[in-house]
Amino acid sequence: MAEIAVSFLLEKLTTFLQNEVELLQGIPEDLQYIKDELQSLKAVLRVADSVGESNQELKVWVQQVREIAYDTEDTLDEYKLDVVNDHRHGLDAFLHQVCCFTKNLKAQHRIASKINGIKSRISNVSARRPNFDNNGTSEQGPSSIATVNPWIDRRGDALLLDSVDLVGIDNSKEQLVQWLVEGNSGRKVVSVVGMGGSGKTTLAKQVYDNTKVKKHFAVHVWITISHPFKIEELLRNMVRQLFDSIRKPVPQGVDDMDSFLLKMIIKGFLQQRRYLIVLDDVWHMNEWEMLDHALANNGRGSCVLLTTRNSEVASTSCIESEDKIFNLEPLSPDESWTLFCKKCFQKNSCPAELERHSRRILDKCEGLPLAIVAISGVLATKRRTVAEWETVYRSLGAEIEDNSRLINFKEVLLLSFNDLPYHLKSCFLYLSLFPGNHLIENMRLIRLWIAEGFVEAKEGKTQEEVAEDYLNELLNRSMIQIAGMTNDGRVKACRIHDLLREIIISNARDQNFVAVAKEQNATWPEKVRRLAIHNALANAQRNMNASHLRSFFAFDTGDPLSSSPTDTLIPNSCRLLKVLDLRAAPIENFPEEISNLRLLRYLSLRDTKITTIPSSIKKLQDLETLDLKHSQVSELPVEILKLRKLHHLLVYRYEFTSYSRFHSKYGFQALSGIGALQSLQKLCFMDVNHDNALIMELGKLVQLRRLGITNMRKEDGKILCSSIEKLINLHALSIVSSVKEEVIDLQCLSSPPQLLQRLYLYGRLEKLPEWIPCLESLAVIYLKWSRLPNDALESLQNLPNLVHLELLQAVEGDTLRFKAGGFKELKLLGIDKFEGLRCIQVEDGAMPCLEKLSIQRCKLLERVPLGIQHLTKLKVLEFFDMPEELIMTLGPDANIPEVYYTYWRNGEWEVYSLEGSAENGRSISTESLQSRFK
Repeated sequence: MAEIAVSFLLEKLTTFLQNEVELLQGIPEDLQYIKDELQSLKAVLRVADSVGESNQELKVWVQQVREIAYDTEDTLDEYKLDVVNDHRHGLDAFLHQVCCFTKNLKAQHRIASKINGIKSRISNVSARRPNFDNNGTSEQGPSSIATVNPWIDRRGDALLLDSVDLVGIDNSKEQLVQWLVEGNSGRKVVSVVGMGGSGKTTLAKQVYDNTKVKKHFAVHVWITISHPFKIEELLRNMVRQLFDSIRKPVPQGVDDMDSFLLKMIIKGFLQQRRYLIVLDDVWHMNEWEMLDHALANNGRGSCVLLTTRNSEVASTSCIESEDKIFNLEPLSPDESWTLFCKKCFQKNSCPAELERHSRRILDKCEGLPLAIVAISGVLATKRRTVAEWETVYRSLGAEIEDNSRLINFKEVLLLSFNDLPYHLKSCFLYLSLFPGNHLIENMRLIRLWIAEGFVEAKEGKTQEEVAEDYLNELLNRSMIQIAGMTNDGRVKACRIHDLLREIIISNARDQNFVAVAKEQNATWPEKVRRLAIHNALANAQRNMNASHLRSFFAFDTGDPLSSSPTDTLIPNSCRLLKVLDLRAAPIENFPEEISNLRLLRYLSLRDTKITTIPSSIKKLQDLETLDLKHSQVSELPVEILKLRKLHHLLVYRYEFTSYSRFHSKYGFQALSGIGALQSLQKLCFMDVNHDNALIMELGKLVQLRRLGITNMRKEDGKILCSSIEKLINLHALSIVSSVKEEVIDLQCLSSPPQLLQRLYLYGRLEKLPEWIPCLESLAVIYLKWSRLPNDALESLQNLPNLVHLELLQAVEGDTLRFKAGGFKELKLLGIDKFEGLRCIQVEDGAMPCLEKLSIQRCKLLERVPLGIQHLTKLKVLEFFDMPEELIMTLGPDANIPEVYYTYWRNGEWEVYSLEGSAENGRSISTESLQSRFK
């Protein structure tokens, strides 16, 4: 996969040659030569990467090309560090200019010498490039011996499985059979979507062979999509199968027909018959689009059953009719155990001494059938001892890499990876930096990708928006999994399947893309480029060669390092570092050496105990993200204003009280001149400190997507409104008043940002601003301490996209009424600390989509909401710190799947559910509660 490194470098070289050559006399020609040679090697690398595993010489050749790409990238960054920075940022003093001039000459000479050496190396490597025929076989060069990929594609084995060998498939099969044989007379498309190895083909074959399905359709055809996709070959195969199914001869000349004529034959054939066609393993939209029009919509109730790893393919193929998408879920723990024992112990039960170790190994499979079958097959060949099982568990990554029994499993999971474009391969391999089962925040990942240079610029989009597209594409391809969603439907966190992560760790290590250290004696390549320390014992080597290091992460570096010097966290001589993530590291002071990392783009000191940031941070001229969230920093040096490339400035923390689940928010003191940071997209949270000039400065930050400010006063409102009107790209706005009773005056905002999706107002509102109900993009509204009249919420009920509404002391009065037809899209509603509230009324037709209702600290509320039975989609009803008597008013006919009651007892919160069992395992002691919650 050297193509990743080469493609990445080619983009960088293009930009470099356009913008950074004024000081490089004579060198651009050498760089252009390197670029041209690497460009010509890309196609060769693509083939060599796929077949080189079985030929050591070819593998070494690919590695040499990759190292040339890496060394060239290093040299470009050294040029920027040693020549550009000094040249452009030197003092005006004559003596310093002379010194810089001399230093630059030496640096240019050194860089020119390196580039000349790289030119010589690439010339030699290019002369030894292999030539491949159409089958990927080398004809000459270092791999003169025929190269054959040892993996044989066995995906078709799923078509041969007997039903007795299958587990957990019956309910899914019944659902799909029902979808196929019932419904309207138009053509129906049913898509089965899931990651590789989830059993899509197995499930589809069981449905295809079902007796009820066979009787319902006159024609049945199974088409497996080949990759690479060859449309004429596929269409000819379909024509032959169709005519064979009715025992008629295939039309003459089929072998010579183009795709258009073949589609005409297929469509004419299908027009007169009720048919079922299975398209197995569709990867891309164009594959479906090329076949769609040939599959006649004949009004006879015909069906297309499609399996895919790509959720976008699944949804698009079903877009023109009321068709079905079946998301194939992992096997349940019980189903997984049944399948494991069936394959590992030949239908016998697991020996008692091995059960705990077997279940630990099984947990790694995460319900993926192919993984369970593969891993259990390996264990079936091992000695049945605890030591042997434990060894497999600890070395599962190496087992997958080296065990010939797992080749098919590994390659099936890698099919999706191999199909990725190179920029997505880089983004995906990057996930191997994170520990197993780690929930990766999507915004953290997006900012890291940008800092690494993986995200290309696209006209009309920010890099953050492009990176979000990358993330969505990986999700659509079932490469990563959603691990958390925001209440307005955005992806909040993602994760990767544990065994897939083991596979890509191996790939990333082999091509020196990433090194992960988990153990005390962990080792890594000499020229390591990205290093992640996964626990305190695997500390960075003090004498390691970090001169090529680009990214450094420290995970779980807690107590064992607390007594160590802070510089043990940061390797020596890592002057090319661009990403430094020390989240939750045991440090109390800002490490001085950070200020010398002048190429740094991303710096996270989140969840550390540091209190101050030195003025020397001004040296980090390339810094794009400064993440100090949940640190103890409350003031920034004025020198931060020199960081003109800063996109994300996150400086705030929450503080919780022991009794309350709620928090106070603290930001950082205002910076006069903040308008100079015109690249800022996220600024949270800044204390405006009654400074009118500063509030006016906010209007200059026209790139802002999210703004959070604290310590607002009523008299600041007019100026703030004039600034907000200029922030046309704003998606989220948070305003916190100086004290609870302080009024937030936003009435003067005549032209609010039309893209605003999330609004958080913490303070008194004399009346609800008239512009809020006009913002059709609003999805989330938080109103805290507003104390509005009890009819103020009526103006919000027609917002078309509002899905989450949180109200804390938001309105006054004894009755809260939700009218019929209001809040049509609302899914989550929180009502908290309404001190005079006695009654909540829900009219029939109000909040028809509501899924969760949380009622908290409303001490005078006399009963559950009147009309709660109208909330037919309500899944969760939560009472927090409420009178016990109120819970008893929930009628036995209330059809709500989950009801929770939380109260403070013996110094801690206890949560009880409708079933009557506490989360901490204690039974409910109150008799009246026990009769209801059981």
